[in-house]
Amino acid sequence: MDNFKNKFAIPLKIGSVELKSRVFQSPLSGVTDLVFRRLVRRYAPHSMMYTEMVSATEIHHLKDSSKIMEIDPNEQPISIQLFDCRPDFIAEAAQKAVTEGTKTVDINMGCPVNKITKKGGGSSLLRQPEIAEQLVKEAVKAVDVPVTVKTRIGWDDAEITILDFAKRMEDAGASMITIHGRTRAQGYNGSARWEWIKKVKEVLDIPVIANGDIFSVESAIQCLTETGADGVMCSRGTLGYPFLVGEIEYFLHTGKRLQGQDAIARLECAKEHLTGLWEYKGQRGIYQARKHLSWYCTGFSGAAELRDQLFAIVTVDDGYRLLDQTIEKITKSKD
Repeated sequence: MDNFKNKFAIPLKIGSVELKSRVFQSPLSGVTDLVFRRLVRRYAPHSMMYTEMVSATEIHHLKDSSKIMEIDPNEQPISIQLFDCRPDFIAEAAQKAVTEGTKTVDINMGCPVNKITKKGGGSSLLRQPEIAEQLVKEAVKAVDVPVTVKTRIGWDDAEITILDFAKRMEDAGASMITIHGRTRAQGYNGSARWEWIKKVKEVLDIPVIANGDIFSVESAIQCLTETGADGVMCSRGTLGYPFLVGEIEYFLHTGKRLQGQDAIARLECAKEHLTGLWEYKGQRGIYQARKHLSWYCTGFSGAAELRDQLFAIVTVDDGYRLLDQTIEKITKSKD
């Protein structure tokens, strides 16, 4: 275990960028906005954060892209993730991302959602490796920060092409690759096939980050052990639990486990999340908060009923009332 701890306590080099942490917060559409990232950052001060996916086409047509790429100066290190299938648009968006303060430019080549793949972005690039190469090459030429790629192991079970694809990305100039161990066809179903991440790690020289089914410190340890990856990226495991990245980071640096957050701590965090979304986005933030609040509601009596009630809130006070009532009930049940 000491060798394991020592290996992952060493800073990670991504091209010209050095990171003190080998645990990453995945970009998640509709989730990893400024408010969510601040919560994760509190417990993971050195981890790389990612913005939500940003459309390079949308950036091309906007006169002011600062809002869609909004970064808090205090939340470094952070990367802006782009998606598109047009190399010139990606290059242009990468330059604007650098202006906004991104440490790296990440290109999404793994999103399985139809509205993205039908336009040639996301995981559809697994079927268009020549275009994927050009995206990386043009981005590398356009900016002086490292360009990275996030992808999947293949389109479906008949097309697991990640070994060739990952090598192409490295040869095109990518400084790091993150691999979600599922095919596009799997979506988020079934298990992540970490064995393919191990195979990629064996043939690449650039850092390989493992993604998929990282829901706890234990699963992160198992994944790193099985894959030999240079780090892990947390995705769905942080929904309703923004403490996870920090817990894994703490273990990799100290070899010690932090005590997990109990129901009361999670619900207090939910209140803060609600407050942040309201202050940042107004009424739209309240509606967006509904799904976030529901994710915090697990592992205690009455959680399912509370989830249903939180999905109907229309004001901050509605959310506070429901969450405070539950916190009080849980507290009394412990007395």
